[in-house]
Amino acid sequence: MKRLSPSDAMFLYGESREQMFHVAAMMPFTPPPDASPDHLRELMDEVRAGVNVYRPWNLKLKHPDFLYHPLQSWIEEPNIDLEYHLRRSALPSPGDERELGILVSRLHGYHIDFHRPPWEVHLIEGLEGGRFALFVKVHHSLVDGFTAMRILANALTTDPDERGRPLFFSIPPKSRAPREEQEGVHYAAVMSAVREQYGAAKVAGRALKRVFDSARSGAHELVSPRQAPKSILNARISQSRRFATQRLETSRLKAIAKAANGTLNDVVLALCAGSLRKYLVEQNALPPEPLIAMVPVAVRAKDEDGGGNSIGAILANLATDIEDPYERLAEIIESTRNAKKQLEGMSKAAIIQYSALLIAPSMLQMIPQTAGHVRPTFNVVISNVPGPEQPLYFRGARLEASYPMSIPLHGQALNITCNSYAGHMCFGFTGCRDTLPSLQHLAVFCGEALVELERAVATNAA
Repeated sequence: MKRLSPSDAMFLYGESREQMFHVAAMMPFTPPPDASPDHLRELMDEVRAGVNVYRPWNLKLKHPDFLYHPLQSWIEEPNIDLEYHLRRSALPSPGDERELGILVSRLHGYHIDFHRPPWEVHLIEGLEGGRFALFVKVHHSLVDGFTAMRILANALTTDPDERGRPLFFSIPPKSRAPREEQEGVHYAAVMSAVREQYGAAKVAGRALKRVFDSARSGAHELVSPRQAPKSILNARISQSRRFATQRLETSRLKAIAKAANGTLNDVVLALCAGSLRKYLVEQNALPPEPLIAMVPVAVRAKDEDGGGNSIGAILANLATDIEDPYERLAEIIESTRNAKKQLEGMSKAAIIQYSALLIAPSMLQMIPQTAGHVRPTFNVVISNVPGPEQPLYFRGARLEASYPMSIPLHGQALNITCNSYAGHMCFGFTGCRDTLPSLQHLAVFCGEALVELERAVATNAA
């Protein structure tokens, strides 16, 4: 039996009819030339014949009917029904990307069964050219998105000729070295930790004061938690989901970043801003003030000796009030540069405390009764997760892309997450179908925003 940590338990406490705290990945594959027409059936037969299921994929909740149980814990399920967890679906052949998107949107829009280990895998066949897709769905309380993607990557290989690799749930976890015997907790160590947190709190408080001073002065060099406008992105959501994807060459994004003296992440934000602006204009819902994004960032902390990174959060101006793509990008670059400069020189503890204080007011906008009525802390979450640069294979089938699917919430009807993979940036737009109609237009507009930005950069360089 394994007790849930407080952070893991929070994902259960937030579960409701409309809010579902599972994450997913949609991964299309191109089969090898020598693939059997029945290769997916053969894979299902292999599963039915019996395979081992290792932790954490064999864990289920001890109290599935009372998610808020104070002693909630994970217990091992000795008799896993793999035919329930691994399912085979088919599109009317030849299925296109739109039909695939509709299917995975539907799969993402229903709850996971907590009476079983909280994960599902769908093998989806019928795509054009004999292609197929894997849709993997897992509750955030069991595995976080980063860890889930790492485990999935371990089930893939860079060798197209390796055909015997098992599915991810049948790969045993790496054995851990035994922990060294720890001496008792020393008073000096405890006091040192207290002093560190106290010092971090003072640094974080000063940084937050600079944010509010900037807002009061009207300069807005730093985005404040009360700067985001009300928008349709921040309304109450329903249970229905819609998912859309876009895949762009990373080299094109890097070329823009270099020409504009920005970063790859700045260009990602600019593409999202361009698509959001066009989408909201189409919906007659573009606020006169610029949209604000919450962006997770990796920043080197001054107290880290090696190559480790500290994860913080910044608020970035998306400049959606600016029509010109080049001027919009310049505004985004300045905004992210000022925001990240706030984190320079901070300790890891100070970064965490400052980030928490910065986004803390967002809890109010996530309450069903207040969603859409209070001014949001930020309008959208945009995250960019680096992935493998080499092509990956599953039993000879080449992974074409890896599209992340995330969690819409009350007051946060849209989430945009990107994964880089094999020279491409894979955008996943996950939203509420009822709150944001025609959400797939966002993906189309994202591709158009890249062309517009390339032209704007070329014109300004001439």
